[in-house]
Amino acid sequence: MTKVRLIDFMTSQQDGSEFMHTTPAIRQLKLYTFSVFLLVLACEAVEMFFYAAGADSRWAPALSLLTACFSVTACLTVYFHATPLFDRRIGSYSKRMVKLMGAAGAIELLYLLTHLYAFITETKPGSSGTEWLLSLAALVYSLGLVLLFALPDRQGRIPGRLMYFGLPLAALAAAGLLFFVRSALPADQWSGVERVLTILALAGAGIAAVHLCVRYVRLRIKALWVAVQSLGIVAIAQILMLQAAASPGVALLIASALHALAYAVLVSQGLRLAIAEPLREQRQAEDRIEFLAYNDELTGLPNRRSLYARLNTRLEEAYSGKTALMVLNINRFKTINDSLGYEAGDRLLGIVSETLQSRLKGSEEVFRTGGDEFAVVLPESGGEEAMHRAQALLEEFERPVNVGGMEHYVALSAGISVYPEDGHAADGLLQSADAAVHLAKEQGSEVKRFSKGMTMIAREKLILESDLRKGLERGEFFLEYQPKMSVENGGILGMEALVRWNHPTRGPVSPGEFIPLAEECGLIVPLGEWVLHEACRQNKEWQSKGYAPLCMSINLSIRQFRQPRLAEQIGQMLEEIGLDPQYVELEITESMTVDKDAAFEQLKRFKQLGLHISIDDFGTGYSSLHYLKNMPIDRLKIDRSFVSEVMSGESDAAIVSTIASMAHHLKLKVTAEGVENEEQLAFLRSQRCHEAQGFLFSRPVPAGRFERMFLQQKKLG
Repeated sequence: MTKVRLIDFMTSQQDGSEFMHTTPAIRQLKLYTFSVFLLVLACEAVEMFFYAAGADSRWAPALSLLTACFSVTACLTVYFHATPLFDRRIGSYSKRMVKLMGAAGAIELLYLLTHLYAFITETKPGSSGTEWLLSLAALVYSLGLVLLFALPDRQGRIPGRLMYFGLPLAALAAAGLLFFVRSALPADQWSGVERVLTILALAGAGIAAVHLCVRYVRLRIKALWVAVQSLGIVAIAQILMLQAAASPGVALLIASALHALAYAVLVSQGLRLAIAEPLREQRQAEDRIEFLAYNDELTGLPNRRSLYARLNTRLEEAYSGKTALMVLNINRFKTINDSLGYEAGDRLLGIVSETLQSRLKGSEEVFRTGGDEFAVVLPESGGEEAMHRAQALLEEFERPVNVGGMEHYVALSAGISVYPEDGHAADGLLQSADAAVHLAKEQGSEVKRFSKGMTMIAREKLILESDLRKGLERGEFFLEYQPKMSVENGGILGMEALVRWNHPTRGPVSPGEFIPLAEECGLIVPLGEWVLHEACRQNKEWQSKGYAPLCMSINLSIRQFRQPRLAEQIGQMLEEIGLDPQYVELEITESMTVDKDAAFEQLKRFKQLGLHISIDDFGTGYSSLHYLKNMPIDRLKIDRSFVSEVMSGESDAAIVSTIASMAHHLKLKVTAEGVENEEQLAFLRSQRCHEAQGFLFSRPVPAGRFERMFLQQKKLG
């Protein structure tokens, strides 16, 4: 269980509901001051009335006993509410409050007992002679409140249980010492000691109230104001105690009542702040932890742990029927997060969650198992029923949804596994359904039923990822270079660096296989850094050999492009290699410019270095021409899918012509990819394309062969 820090007596949230304003606080302080004079006058008036009427004043000691009972009850309620066994569950300030109330309560209890004894044994009404115990309690209480807030919030050196029992006993010992002094001194000298003790208690309460009031004005903590209120009442009580020395009747009664009121103020609000509120918050925290242990915080759905528990419980109950597990993934969820932001992604997850919950039937249950993945348990369902049910659920997402202020179509893929064919426990079923949904996403299918071969595919993918990491460490990657040729005269204008992987056992691995995997597992960043460094190093080496300087094109992944210090890193690398930035061209895709503000800043940093920038595979993305014209780019590369069909498809020819014309108006250069025959080259020449790249000129070749084929001659043979 995570340890939850309790909010105790001193700490509370600093908002308008927790703090009183300074102005009302000052008004209350003035009211208390004015009340002192009113109480003194009231005491004098009542005293004069009763004695003038010849009334028996025995009622005053009787009521004093009652108020003393209230004081003892208030103090000991707090003290016994937090026993040493309970002590660990409250904060350090709360513990101090408990011990303080125990000390004050011990003295108040002693006063109650002595006063009760005097009331029973003495026939004449009057004081018990132990009223100085009230002043001692007030002094202990005032000093204790100051120390409660002055000491830091940390564990003391003295054990908690020792202090819990020790402080009340110490207070009783102090009272016992004063009883001893009382018996040893003459009556007139003891009277002076009582007066000094009363004045000390009054001064202590007043100074403590002022000190805590100043802290309250500065810190605005409600607990401080509660303490100031209580101390103000104690101070008034001590003023009345001074008067009671001469006439103990009504003044002593009201002073005793004010003691009870002071404790009641602290108990009524302090007990809540010190003990009840922290325990309530702890219970809420424990409930929250319990909820999060088995539920997803964002959607409120049961999580993967709940799914395991639910399935295993069902399958362990000697269940002989079939149970299907459907796993659903949101397609292109990462793209939504990257382009629209995480808030929009969370909103989309909420929409999917609500839709799935609203379409459940019977005993079906839906879970969120992590990321963009959901799982639906289909009891009493086989593979065929689960496939139909998956199709029905996926049809619910054919309508557009509002995400990030725009309408989007959400596509999901589903994978299905069935007990007991595809797994005998929750872990096996979920693993099988995961394998099925991942294959469905890779193949562009909506629903896939698990088959044994999928496990092998997933295992091979995992092995390939491991080999990819090792390949980076062992230097198994190399570059090939494809020339970029002038459409007008056939001369070489530059080259593009393309990464290749020579696997030690599998041989050459297709870039279409390992590059998406590298992007998925995050290895594309170190791989891209190596490609960038190696391509620039090779270009500098060729220049050092005396060949004419050419521009090297290098592809950037979206993860690389979003690195905030990428331009600085490239600048440092080029400086180390000694290559002029004008001979480097970075190729980005249209999807990288979706966040136009961030993309513009990154591209501006590249241009400040002196790098060239081109947009690769132009025409396949969703670039806005409105802000494309403002992007600091140099070149558009027409995607090979359009170039390959220019001679047979009118629409492709029109697209290529439009892109070329637009680029000329924007004063951008145009490179056509995938040129494979002379007819395509002639068409591109008619559209005034600047460069062409494709098998017509050369496949990508290693550095040595590229040097012999193109750098040692200026034009095609």
